[in-house]
Amino acid sequence: MAFESLTEKLQNVFKSLRSKGRLTEADVKLALKEVKLALLEADVNFKVVKKFVKSVEERAVGQDVMNGLNPGQMVIKIVNEEMISLMGSESSELTLQPGKATTVIMMCGLQGAGKTTTAAKIAGKLKLKGKKCLLVGCDIYRPAAIKQLEINAAKQEVDMFSMGDSHRACDIAKAAIEHAEKNGHNVVIIDTAGRLQIDEEMMQELLEIKDSVSVHQTLLVVDAMTGQEAVNVANTFNDKVGVDGIILSKMDGDARGGAALSIRAVTGKPIIYVGMGEKLSDLEQFYPDRMANRILGMGDVLTLIEKVQESMDIDEDKEKDTYRKIKKGKFDFEDYLDSMSQMKKMGGLSSILGMMPGMSAKMGGMSPKDLEASLDEKRMARLEAMILSMTKEERKNPDLLNPSRKHRIAKGAGVDISELNRFLKQFEQSRKMMKQMPQMLGQGPGKKGKFKLPF
Repeated sequence: MAFESLTEKLQNVFKSLRSKGRLTEADVKLALKEVKLALLEADVNFKVVKKFVKSVEERAVGQDVMNGLNPGQMVIKIVNEEMISLMGSESSELTLQPGKATTVIMMCGLQGAGKTTTAAKIAGKLKLKGKKCLLVGCDIYRPAAIKQLEINAAKQEVDMFSMGDSHRACDIAKAAIEHAEKNGHNVVIIDTAGRLQIDEEMMQELLEIKDSVSVHQTLLVVDAMTGQEAVNVANTFNDKVGVDGIILSKMDGDARGGAALSIRAVTGKPIIYVGMGEKLSDLEQFYPDRMANRILGMGDVLTLIEKVQESMDIDEDKEKDTYRKIKKGKFDFEDYLDSMSQMKKMGGLSSILGMMPGMSAKMGGMSPKDLEASLDEKRMARLEAMILSMTKEERKNPDLLNPSRKHRIAKGAGVDISELNRFLKQFEQSRKMMKQMPQMLGQGPGKKGKFKLPF
């Protein structure tokens, strides 16, 4: 995920602060100098960084902090609070028209930012809330754009409206609204054309659509991978067309993350969603406090819980049985297959571990990137093949795997014996780690208000 490098640098700064029993003004200023450099390297806007560091310093260099019982923790708390304030303090949601009135949402942004996919993601989210959505293909320039929207609409099981590429975008939008009103759609999402760069023709087309129909929400999709350029794009769109909210796509990539920390402060417009993957379910509500916690390496348990609740459908008896097995270190390959299925739904193991407080220190030095590389789809398919090549008894009792059985399994899965041995070693390490998870979370299965394990 974005911010990986920034998180590592900030954690090093905080480790230094925590190690001091007493802080001087010079200690704080030195630490904030390191924070400033880390933020600039993460491609955060210079003016935003300058204001942020000044705000933290004004609050941190004071009698209450300097003479406190744990001044290092107080400084970290202040950094966390100021970072939350920087990104908007509170989460923002789409503003939908009340009752049965139709809400019209217009998507805009540069080509390649992910507008079409994001439009379908939003439709899927709103459908879960009971809304009847209509996706509208107004990108009449990009080859296969309308077809892509049609395919995504089918996957999300929502309706789609198009008139091909021989009509003006504003006329398509107008016809779509009429179609929506006749067919009871209460949300219309217009997918507009993007360009490789900002130009007057694109802006004019967007204004024509807004003149033709009543657009209630104009959402700008910006690519988080473009860093500060995303902030410049947001500013231009807001000045020319008017933007109500921003969606940051590709936040699961290796972007430095500066756009997320800069865009609200520079444009004044809220980030509503962040795209965390290519799947149509990979769209998360943006919560400034949760994002700040992730950036500072404090985890994001609330989002993890939500992901678990959305993806899991396990009966209480099975959950309790699995929990007991994990606690005793008896997690077997049958359970492993189930956990692989659940992890796929939740975005992968690295996504889960990345949201758990302090987990980075418990991963044996393996970085999230290395973990992600070791869990690519092809590798996961090979792991599954190895497990399925075992007998039911072997899956339930991994201790049965002697050399002759291993050779048979490797041959059946079409992998080298060395790869199988590596997997078995990693599996054993996973069993040990999972045995510790309930204690780390301080929770068990079936307890009211408690987190339920995703395995």
